[in-house]
Amino acid sequence: MLKNLQAELQSFGKYVVQQSRSNLTKQKHNVSKSLYNSIHYDLTEKNNNYDLSFIMDEYGTFLDKGVKGANPSLVDNNKTGKKGIQKAPNSPYSYKTKRPPMQPLADWAKKRNIRLRDKEGKFKKGNYRTIGFILQRSIFAQGMKPTMFFTKPFLVAFDRYPKLLTKAFAQDIIDILKENNNGKN
Repeated sequence: MLKNLQAELQSFGKYVVQQSRSNLTKQKHNVSKSLYNSIHYDLTEKNNNYDLSFIMDEYGTFLDKGVKGANPSLVDNNKTGKKGIQKAPNSPYSYKTKRPPMQPLADWAKKRNIRLRDKEGKFKKGNYRTIGFILQRSIFAQGMKPTMFFTKPFLVAFDRYPKLLTKAFAQDIIDILKENNNGKN
C-alpha cells in the first residue's frame, strides 16, 4: 500500500549494508568473508507498519563497537618499556574472565601469513597456534579498537533519509487520496 515509503526503506537498508561491507574490505577485516556475507537487512510490513532490521554475525557487533580489555598492564614489556593501552575505553563490551577464542585468531594469522620473528627480523620457531595464543592474550588484556564499520554508514543514512522517507510517505498519501477520489466518481 505504501510503496514509495517501502522503496525508500529498502534503499536505506541497501545503502547501510553496501557501505558496511565496503568498510570491512577497506579496513582489511574481510579475511574469511564470513562477516561480510552475513550482513543483510530485513524489511517486514504488517498492517502498514514497517520494521527494518539489520542482521550480521554476532562478532560483528564487537568489531564495530570494540571491546574494553581486562587489564592492559598484562602486556607491559619490561625489556622494551612498552606499556599496554586500553583500546576501547568507551565500549559497552568488556573482557572480564573469558578470553577470545584462540583458534580463529590462529586461523586468521595463517591466512594473513603472519610469522614470528626475532629482533633481527629473522623467522623464529613457533606455529600459528603460538601466534593465536599471543593474539588472544593481547586482545584479552588491551581489548579491541572499535572499527565503526557499521555505525558510521548507519548514522550517515539516518541523517540523510528522514527527508526522503517523509517525501515518500507524503507521495503515498497523495496516491491513496487520488485512488479514493477516483473510486467515488
